[in-house]
Amino acid sequence: MTSLVARGFQPIPRPPLYVLLFTPLRFLPLSSDNHCMDVIIAGAGGHGRVVLDILRAAKKHNVVGFLDANQDLHGQVVGGLNVLGNLNLLPKLKSNGVGGAIVAIGDNRVRLSYARKLKAAGLKLINAIHPSAIVSSTATLGENLVIAPGAIVCTEAKIGDSAILNTAAAVDHECEIGRAAHLAPGARLAGRVRVGEGAFIGIGASVLPCLKIGDHSIVGGGALVRRDVPPGATVVGVPARVIKTAAVSIAV
Repeated sequence: MTSLVARGFQPIPRPPLYVLLFTPLRFLPLSSDNHCMDVIIAGAGGHGRVVLDILRAAKKHNVVGFLDANQDLHGQVVGGLNVLGNLNLLPKLKSNGVGGAIVAIGDNRVRLSYARKLKAAGLKLINAIHPSAIVSSTATLGENLVIAPGAIVCTEAKIGDSAILNTAAAVDHECEIGRAAHLAPGARLAGRVRVGEGAFIGIGASVLPCLKIGDHSIVGGGALVRRDVPPGATVVGVPARVIKTAAVSIAV
């Protein structure tokens, strides 16, 4: 992979923020043995670091920096890359050769919203799939996905856009994972489970076969789900029980 210095980025110590924002970005042509696309990560927090690590391990794309709405992060260095600014830089980045992006934000609704904005700006939404993940050739994958180290996606599973399958999460045969859902580390789904849009399955939770996890519901860490979970419900415990239910708005 072409070094960051050769691609026009300043080494640490970083330049002042105004230099980052107002100096035109310059990317050298890719070498003949490197056909990777230049991409940006939206979200420079902890999940952004994880996504950067996955993309570097996969060696399929050249990550050129971060975007983040938090102005306190602008000009900072995360994982050796600059936080360049917020989404208003997208036209400039695209004109300078950035072709793709991925959203690295844990909040399910915000992640889906950012994905729409990146796509509207003309960027290709890429997937971050760690080389140690096991993904069946018969699985169907959406875009803007994060599949972390040790995750397993079994035969004929369907993973919706902007979903996160975190470290060592297991999705068994014919499961369906809705848009912007998140399976936390070690979450386990038996066969033919349906997880709704924006749902969250907590760390180490298990879901028995053929159950439905409703849109924007929450399954607490370590829970054992033996019954369907209603939309907007939060369930905890072994066996899992509903402790509260929130109204669910319909995404457009």
